[in-house]
Parts: sequence; C-alpha cells; structure tokens
Amino acid sequence: MGVLENKSRARLFYKYLSKVYDRINPFIWNEEMRDEALELLDIQPGDRVLDVGSGTGFATEGLLRYTDDVHALDQSIHQMQKAFAKFGRNDRVRFYRGDAERLPFKENAFDVLWSSGSIEYWPNPVDALEEFRRVVKPGHRVLVVGPDYPETGPFQHLADAIMLFYDEHEAQRMFEEAGFVDVEHHIQQAAPGTPRAITTVARVPETDAEADADAETELEA
Repeated sequence: MGVLENKSRARLFYKYLSKVYDRINPFIWNEEMRDEALELLDIQPGDRVLDVGSGTGFATEGLLRYTDDVHALDQSIHQMQKAFAKFGRNDRVRFYRGDAERLPFKENAFDVLWSSGSIEYWPNPVDALEEFRRVVKPGHRVLVVGPDYPETGPFQHLADAIMLFYDEHEAQRMFEEAGFVDVEHHIQQAAPGTPRAITTVARVPETDAEADADAETELEA
C-alpha cells in the first residue's frame, strides 16, 4: 500500500497541494481529457449527479454544463474551500465533507456518479465502489478516473510506494467484484510522455439476476 493510501496522510498532503492544485493539474488531467470523459456518461438535464473526491471543483465545473443538480463530496476541507470560492458554499453546488468508502446518502439517490483523481488514495477501493453502486440507481452509470499503471520497472516501484496505480485488468477485477456490469476502460493522456489516466465507465445492474448472469458470462469467457 502506498504512503498516500491513508486518509490522514492524504488530507495532510492536500492541505498543501490545494494551494497550487489548479496550476499543476492541467499537466496531468486537463479540460480536454475531462470533457472527453464527460461525453462517455450521457448526462441528461435534470440528472442528479454526485462528484466524489470533488477537490477544487475542476470536474464539478464540467458537470454543471450538463445539469444543475450537482452534489460534491471531498474529505479535504482545504480543497473544498477552493471550490467554495468558485461556486459558493451551497449556491450552485451542494457540498458534503465525507469519505468515499462511507457515503452519507441513501440507496439509489443519484442518476450519475463521477469520481476523478480520488481512487488512488482509497485504502479499500472495492469498498468505495460498492458504495457507488449502492447510491446510484439501477441501470445507471458511474465513471472513475485513476492513474494508469506505469509500463517500466523503475516507475512501477515508485508508483507502488506512493499510492494506488492500476491497469485495465485490475480495474476490471475491482468493478466486477463491486457488482458492476458493462465495464469499459479508456486510456487518456494530456501529451506524449505525461502520466496516463485510466477512465472506467460501468453500469449498476438492473437486478441481482442481471449481475449474476454477467458474472456467469465472465466465468465462461
């Protein structure tokens, strides 16, 4: 487990990163990449959307182009304060301070869930993905963006020491274990030589029977 896959250390890290986050972020995860990912979700006007790990509001800003019903959750008050300055504390966006692994919402509360730049800090990613499945309506989709696993050995060792990096195979395993179906992965990159993002879109099954059938299909394959 990487040094930042710890909630208290991650909060401390973002206390200082929040001061420069919006200047650094475009070199890794820029507007073009965000907008490409947003197109994968087919968000409709009026959809109730949850942004988990919303940070300074970079993704939140994109989500607001599609719907006025956006809810944003983050564990770092320092990151959230940057977002408050952009959107107001509870004007355009409803903010919550909380934990991805214990979402403070009822079952089937949202039409869409988005999470970018957050999974790499979760100590138990499958637990959080199960929470995502719980709060999103059956048949609806979630999108998670995380750091793609480096291809070369030295960078792999460095990645493993810092936080969660994972490849398509591992992403598939985590989402299937959490009970999602129709899982698909997209690799995104700001520019050649920069870190790659792995963007996964998956659907909450309509019924338990659909989830069981999908699991059987995977086993047969």
